[in-house]
Amino acid sequence: VPGPVNIPEPVIRAMNRNNEDHRSPAIPALTKTLLEDVKKIFKTTVGTPFIIPTTGTGAWESALTNTLSPGDRIISFLIGQFSLLWINQQQCLGFNVDVIESEWGQGANLEVMAVKLKADASHTIKAICIVHNE
Repeated sequence: VPGPVNIPEPVIRAMNRNNEDHRSPAIPALTKTLLEDVKKIFKTTVGTPFIIPTTGTGAWESALTNTLSPGDRIISFLIGQFSLLWINQQQCLGFNVDVIESEWGQGANLEVMAVKLKADASHTIKAICIVHNE
């Protein structure tokens, strides 16, 4: 969720120390601990958590470029500013984007999505993109 947020004083103080070099021998053990802690946060014991050290926009790009190819067809819902930015990114990355517009601040129109999916007899739609927090 976009900030700013209040950062507790102990956290601010914890940031006032040198960080480990990413090639340090301490990093594998630290990373393992972090990934196990992430599993606890999400209340799971299966799978491997994936930490993306970037902004939300970077996570969007990573998700799109690691699962789709330029020219792939996407359904994307335009329901606010964040979804507009994501649609712009999708188009810049070369995806064929079917935009379903709704009034900003409203939820995605699932009825329109269902019609589009049923009409896609050749299964050309490769992804559905919905921003969950506008």
